[in-house]
Order: sequence, then C-alpha cells, then structure tokens
Amino acid sequence: MARRSARRSPSSSAPLTLTAELPVGPVPISTGTAEVIRDPDFPQRVTLHVNGVPSSSLDLSDPGFLDFEYMQQMAAFVALLPPGPLKVLHLGAAGSAFARHVEHERPGSRQLGVDLDARLLELVREWFALPRSPLLRLRADDAGRALTSARDESYDVVVRDVFAGDRTPAHLVGTGFAAEAHRVLRPGGVLLVNCADKPPLTTARREVASLAQAFGPDAAASGRLAAVAEPAILKGRRYGNLVLAAVRELPKDPPAAHHDREPHNAPQRAAEARTGHEGDAVRADLREARLGRALRTLAVPATLLVGDDATAFAGTAAPLETAAP
Repeated sequence: MARRSARRSPSSSAPLTLTAELPVGPVPISTGTAEVIRDPDFPQRVTLHVNGVPSSSLDLSDPGFLDFEYMQQMAAFVALLPPGPLKVLHLGAAGSAFARHVEHERPGSRQLGVDLDARLLELVREWFALPRSPLLRLRADDAGRALTSARDESYDVVVRDVFAGDRTPAHLVGTGFAAEAHRVLRPGGVLLVNCADKPPLTTARREVASLAQAFGPDAAASGRLAAVAEPAILKGRRYGNLVLAAVRELPKDPPAAHHDREPHNAPQRAAEARTGHEGDAVRADLREARLGRALRTLAVPATLLVGDDATAFAGTAAPLETAAP
C-alpha cells in the first residue's frame, strides 16, 4: 500500500536498537502472517510485511526515519503545528513507524495506536524499540470503534492508515468517518488520511468532498483542506497513495478553560503550548508557503492542492454519504 522514497544513506551510525531477535520468515498473527525483511543494503532498516503487504518501514538505529513517501508527506503537515508534545490517535498501527517518528520529533507526546490484530501488536513491541506506555499505547480494536469511543476534542492529530487488501474498510471512509474525526479533534487539530486510489481518482475526490462537508463549507477557502501526492498520481498516470488533510476550525469565541481529561497533565501542557497569549487556540494554515516548500523538496517531490486547487480537485464529486463507524 505504500511506495518508498528514493534510496539514501543512513543518517545515523548508532548501533541497532532491538528489543528481541528479529524472526526469519513469516510468523503467525491473528489475521494471517507477519514478516520482517531487512534491507540488503542497509541492515538496520527493516520492513514489516503483514499478509504479504509492506505495512511499516523502520530504521532500527534512527527513530525519526520515515521511508514511505506518504508518511513523509504526513510529517510535513504535523510540522506545521505549534511546538510541543501532541496527543495523536493512529488508526492502523502496524509497526508504529509514524508514532515512533512523532515521539522523536516531539518528545513527551501521548499517542494511541489501534490495530485489529492483537498478536501483531504484541510482536512489534518485542521486535522494535517503540516508545513505552504512556508515551505510546497500543490497543487491539476496530479502528472505527476506537474513534467513536474517543472523547470530544481529545486529540491534536488523527491519522487514518487502515487497509483491508488495497482498500480502506467501508466504515472508515465518507462523511460518517469524517464527522467523527472532526468531533474528536481539538480546535486547530489535523486529520491525516492515507487514501490509495487509481485513475481517475474517483475515491480520493469523493473523500475530499466528504471532508469538506464534515469540516465546514469554508474549509478549502480558509486553508483547512488539502490533498497531496506525486504529480504522476495527480495526473492520473498510475495507482498510488494520496494524503488528504483537514483542520478543525477554531471557535469564534475564546475557549473556556478546560480540565485535564487524563491522569497525567502532558496533554494539558501541550494544549497550553498551542495557545496564543490571549488564550485563543492556534491552527495550521495549509496555505503556508513552508508546507508547499517542504513537500516539493522531499526525496520524491509532492504537489500540494489547497484552497481553490483542493476545490477543483474535488470538482463535482459527491461526498460518500456514510454512517458513523
């Protein structure tokens, strides 16, 4: 489901960081098999295959490393958020490469990774040096159930990266999913969606229309809605991954003081770090030049569609009308 970026030399000469010997060959998991394959050129880099599909790629000596292009694109959006730890919900955990990256870039973040496969989550804890709880909690659950059970305004970032074969499960697309993601995001929070599609990108266009409906009629015009992919994908030349992003609007009035909903106060501190001097929340503007620049300068350059371009991409596509997950 993911394409790698251009090959490059390791950025770190640190020793390999393992919590257990890596297996050779497929290992049984709850939903099939998992296999860890080392990169023949860079032995510290491994790819986790779930049921034969590359699902996560990690550098065992560099927790900040991201190999898959769509994850690099997602990281550019997260970098727009004000400094400080984040609270992140990962729908589709697998090897937790993106969660590992977030903790590396923003120490002290509180993250929840959800995956349907309980045994897989046990194994990746054994195989890879993942942040420990409460920094990263891993839960075996349906992604839709985890989303609908989350509290209102409880996350800064929600990531959807869930596939059954080459498709996202039907209950995790469309207006029902988008509305639930909007609900659980804090004002200014960002939803990041990994959408795999083929020409003429009908699914991606309908997903953008669904996000526009859930995140408000001015989402595109106000720089809160975007789509990103390689130019060849956007031009309809091949199948590939698009990253869709939507930012929850800010309240018109300054938010009332809220109390910590967790037993620790890290999320509260993070929220305070993302407020203005007068208590107003700060949100990312996806029209910022630095976002487009960051995406253009990736190893595999990506094109950002935002504002009128995002509206034009959706075109006349109808939202995918779905119920809540």
